[in-house]
Amino acid sequence: MYKIPANTLFMGQHLVFVPECHSTNNVLQQLIQQKGLTDGMVVITDNQTEGRGQRGNTWESEPGKNLTLSLALHPKFLLARDQFLLNAFASLAVRDCITRFIPAISVQIKWPNDIMLHGKKTCGILIENQIRDQFIQQAIVGIGLNVNQVSFSFPWATSLAMTAKQFFMLDSVFSALMECLEVRYLQLKSGEKSILCNDYEASLFWKDEVHDFLINEERVSGIILGVGVDGKLNVDFNGEVRSFGFKEITYLG
Repeated sequence: MYKIPANTLFMGQHLVFVPECHSTNNVLQQLIQQKGLTDGMVVITDNQTEGRGQRGNTWESEPGKNLTLSLALHPKFLLARDQFLLNAFASLAVRDCITRFIPAISVQIKWPNDIMLHGKKTCGILIENQIRDQFIQQAIVGIGLNVNQVSFSFPWATSLAMTAKQFFMLDSVFSALMECLEVRYLQLKSGEKSILCNDYEASLFWKDEVHDFLINEERVSGIILGVGVDGKLNVDFNGEVRSFGFKEITYLG
């Protein structure tokens, strides 16, 4: 069903399709242990039964309707302290891909790496890194992109089909995603961090808007200002700017 992309140098050139699996991240990790890591290697499935999301959540995906895949990378050039840039590159690549198919839509990134359409989540990204000697030796990037699913258990979920009122060829979306991932990864590898950071901030969900957040079980109102070089979210609470790492703040509305 899925073809090796014609327009990439390495992304998706080593492609493994499994009809069903618990988690593509786990399958890819097992393949790496058996055969070694090939930069840009992808495991993709039509039915991921136990997909994992951020914060230990599961990822809901109807079989044969969406893209559920994992990507292997060797970002040995990247310091562990800069690992948030992997979130930025992957999030921007998904955003770029979606805008190819729905050019009129505003695609936003909910920190750190959820992709939002009209305020609803259409893609989740889970990145698992191996770090040695202060550098990232290996990264597995799991991506769940809702494409043709039109019914969800959660009201905050959506898909490309629901947004565009049409269905899409999964293989075409997959090929475009590989192309966008390669472009953004090469930016990262070339040291074009400012481009990634600027594009990420320009797409940041809720930026410069007043919204409610949950911090230490307390509901507070604040304004997202942006993301620091450390990858932390900067929020203004009535003139007091505070920075938050992952799981230290929850979006409420």
